[in-house]
Amino acid sequence: MPIHTSKKAGVFAESVIRGMTRQFNARGGDKPGVNLAQGFPDFAAPEALKEAAVAAIREDFNQYAITWGTVNLRNAIAEKTERHYGLRPDTEREITVTCGTTEAMMATMMALVDPGDEVIVFEPFYENYGPDAILSGAVPRFVKLRAPDWSFDEAELAAAFNDKTRAIIINTPSNPTGKVFSKEELTFIGELCQKWDVVAITDEIYEHIIYEGPHLRMADIEGMADRTVTITGLSKTYSATGWRIGWIIAPPDASDAIRKVHDFLTVGAAAPLQEGAAHALRFGDEYYGELGATYALKRDILMPVLQEIGFTCYHPQGAYYIMTDASELMARTGHDNDVAFAKWMIDEVGIATVPGSSFYRDKADGRTKIRFVYCKKPETLELAVELLRKGFAK
Repeated sequence: MPIHTSKKAGVFAESVIRGMTRQFNARGGDKPGVNLAQGFPDFAAPEALKEAAVAAIREDFNQYAITWGTVNLRNAIAEKTERHYGLRPDTEREITVTCGTTEAMMATMMALVDPGDEVIVFEPFYENYGPDAILSGAVPRFVKLRAPDWSFDEAELAAAFNDKTRAIIINTPSNPTGKVFSKEELTFIGELCQKWDVVAITDEIYEHIIYEGPHLRMADIEGMADRTVTITGLSKTYSATGWRIGWIIAPPDASDAIRKVHDFLTVGAAAPLQEGAAHALRFGDEYYGELGATYALKRDILMPVLQEIGFTCYHPQGAYYIMTDASELMARTGHDNDVAFAKWMIDEVGIATVPGSSFYRDKADGRTKIRFVYCKKPETLELAVELLRKGFAK
C-alpha cells in the first residue's frame, strides 16, 4: 500500500525548471547542446570568495555557526547594505542568514503568514512563490504583469488588497521577465501596504545584475522600512548558486519570528561558506559595475539571434533571463503549446529552455511563452547561437 501523502504536497508539481535540466541531461553527452533553462553560471566564482572559504575550512570552521549567521557575515551584510543603500541594519536584531534565498522566502512566509491569509503574487512569477504560499497555509492571489513592459494595472492591484491580505511578494529585478520595478510602482504598492497593514516581502537576489535602474529597495520607500522584509543572497551576484547562502533583513519583531522558523528548518547555513561570503561582500564597487556590464554583453549575444530566428523578445531591464513569445515558431514547427515546443527544442535543437506556462497560475496564459537564461560563458552562448540558427533553419 502506498504511503499517504499530504494534501498540500499534492497541490503543486515539481520544479519545471529543474525538470527541464534533467530532460536535457538525459540526452547524453555525445550530442552538442546548451542548457539555457536553469539559472546557474557555467563559469568560475570569484577566486577570492573561494579562497576565503578554503581558509575557513583549514582553520577548522567546522561546527555550528550562530543560528542566524556568523558575526563576521552579519557585519559584512550590514556594511554592504549601508554602502549601497545608505542605511545600516542592526546586526543583532535585523539580519538572519539562511540556506539560500529559497529557505529565506519559506521561513519568512511561515513566520509571518497564517493559514487562510492571502498573499499577493505578481504573475508571471518565479515558480517557488505559489508553493511557498501553499506550504505556509496561505491563499495566493495573483495580479498580472503585462507585456511588453510587464506593467501592472493599478486598479487591478488595488482590488486585490482586502482585510485578509497579509503580504505581497515583489521580485525586482524579476525572474522570469527581467522587470525592474520603478519608484512610482513601488510607491503605489507601498501606499496600499500601509492602507491595508500588509507586509512587503521582496526578493532582490538580482539587485546587482541591472541594466536600466537604479535598483530600488521597497524598504527605502517612505513609510515602508518597518513593514518590509528584504531577501537577497550570494548565489547570483557572486556566481555561487550551490553554496546556499542567503539572508533576510527585517524589522526586529519580524526577525524574531523568522529566526525561530529558520532554526527549526535548517539550524543554520554552512559555517565555512559564511566566512567566504563575508569576504565577497566586502568587494569594491568596481566588482558590481563590471558584473552588470558583463551580463549586458551576454544578453546582447543571445537576444538578437533569438529575434532573428523568430522569437518575440521582451527586453530585460535586469537579472539574466529573456522572456519570449514563440507563437510564430511554434506554428512553423507544428506545436500548439509551450511544453511540447520546449521538449522539441531539447531533442531537435539541443537547447534547453523553460516553458512559459510554469510561471502562470492559468497555464494557458503562458502557452506561447519560452524563457531563456544567459548566465553562461561567451563561448557557451556562441555555441547556443550556432545551434539555434542551425536548428531553426531546418
